[in-house]
Amino acid sequence: MLSLQIPSIPMPTAFRHLQGRQTCRVYNAGAKTNLEPKNVSRRHFGGAISLAGTIFSLTADPTVQPASAVMGMTAGRVPGLSPANADGVRHYTRPEGKSGGHGVGWTEITPYSFDVYDGWEEVPVSIADPGGTEIDARFSSEQDGGLKVVLAPVLRFANIDEGLNPTIEELIPLERFMAGFGPELTQSPVEEVDIIDKFVEKRGVLTYYNFELRDHTLVAATVWKKRVFIICIKASARQWRNSAEKLRNTMKSFNILTELA
Repeated sequence: MLSLQIPSIPMPTAFRHLQGRQTCRVYNAGAKTNLEPKNVSRRHFGGAISLAGTIFSLTADPTVQPASAVMGMTAGRVPGLSPANADGVRHYTRPEGKSGGHGVGWTEITPYSFDVYDGWEEVPVSIADPGGTEIDARFSSEQDGGLKVVLAPVLRFANIDEGLNPTIEELIPLERFMAGFGPELTQSPVEEVDIIDKFVEKRGVLTYYNFELRDHTLVAATVWKKRVFIICIKASARQWRNSAEKLRNTMKSFNILTELA
């Protein structure tokens, strides 16, 4: 049996389905074999050699650039975190090309922003995370703690007539917010005794509810265009001792960019 091996070379994604087919065999008609001989024409043989040459030119030519993502409704993470400034602050703005999370939906989402500090990075969102279907983004810092941004549709909690855009005050009172949303944010019931501070603050045209819980959880929330926008920050006891003020600053910096809507 004569065996011709096409050299193994790295293949672009578009050609990987051809792996395992690089060998052309021509069987001797007089040889005894259980396999049915295959007739390999010059056209097929030449086509294999031509394909190998094409693959080699694609992988070897330094002028060929790898494919890159095109901005648009891109699922998953799209960079939106700025480098740290002189004070060590990193500003995040939700990128225009970022799609919604698993259950957030593909409809238009008004960008939001917040500040974190050097050492924070965006991490993947998993549908297996508690509340993962409504988590739009997740960030983590070994030194400071972790945070998530939750986008919950208002229609989950109230019947809103078409064309109306309720505020957070119209949707739910401050005193009842953590009783309603706390279990989803913290994975446990939140009683009044668990809240050590709460206040209402106006940022731009929107009202924000802000909470500090006994277990070192911080929450800021508002409502815009039939979505509840929530940032939830969590720290361990060690992280809280070192970073409590920075985490409070992050909570207070959470802002929906309504001017971009």
